[in-house]
Amino acid sequence: MKFQSHRNITYNCQYHVVWCVKYRKKLLEGEIETRLKQIVLEVAEELQVEIVEMETDQDHIHLLIKCDPQFGIHKIVKRMKGRSSRLLRAEFKILRTRLPSLWTNSYFVSTVGGAPLAVIKQYMKDQQKV
Repeated sequence: MKFQSHRNITYNCQYHVVWCVKYRKKLLEGEIETRLKQIVLEVAEELQVEIVEMETDQDHIHLLIKCDPQFGIHKIVKRMKGRSSRLLRAEFKILRTRLPSLWTNSYFVSTVGGAPLAVIKQYMKDQQKV
């Protein structure tokens, strides 16, 4: 497991993030999909975030992100959704005419990696015995 250090923190934080096209419209194909991935990578580079994996389906995007927990995953998602919506809607007329906004307001995020929960719980219980 590779840890990263930044100022006063050492960490290995990975997040699985998913967000969907408004009304689950199947629009993430071809040039739109390609451009979306470019935008997400540009934002990640600006924010010094590592995209470990990125995949799209026609109506949603999955990301595996490694980032500094002090910055906050919510800020990263907000920036990625905001910029991609603005740029994609400006570049592709179909996204302006078929939807009031590109993305739903919500998203899914879950931490991943590290030890399984059962192992961490057992470790914590074992500390009480010492």
